Amino acid sequence: MAWNAEHKINTRQRILHSAARLFTQHGFDKISIDNVMTEAGLTRGAFYAHFKTKSELYAEAIIAGAKQKAAQYQHNADDIEQMSREYLSSEHLQGEQLRCPLAFLTTDIGQRDKQVRDAYTAVFKGLIRFLESAGMTRVDAMQRAVLMIGGVAIAKALNQPELVNELLDACQMDCSAAIPE
Repeated sequence: MAWNAEHKINTRQRILHSAARLFTQHGFDKISIDNVMTEAGLTRGAFYAHFKTKSELYAEAIIAGAKQKAAQYQHNADDIEQMSREYLSSEHLQGEQLRCPLAFLTTDIGQRDKQVRDAYTAVFKGLIRFLESAGMTRVDAMQRAVLMIGGVAIAKALNQPELVNELLDACQMDCSAAIPE
């Protein structure tokens, strides 16, 4: 008996959610299809009903993870400031929740195929559009995005908690100073 369309859509979303969370926590190379499917509560065989390759899953998980994070915010300056604070927080850096693929996968993306790099580029462009929709100029939006993504990516690589907190605080202060009126 075939599954109905809604079941297939929900299953695909479970796989994407699990993949986005696992990939942003551990990277592409340390996560297997089996890891993703176990996390989603499914068998490996179910994977192939939705994706052809792990790389295809990775590309789609980048977009799905970014959409899920973006859904938390509205398009206004107050939410942009809140988003910046939450993004540049130790909770985002160390938490088990979904992490932003832009910051947590930045060093991995350059090693991947065009499909994955296209997905990452689309997510970055989406962040820029989101910031612009809150009243930022394109240059300010790009600067804010790079400050947020770079701040988290560098903080993730550091091994001194005091320096990590100092870096995140400095990035938060710079973001707060740049909120449009």
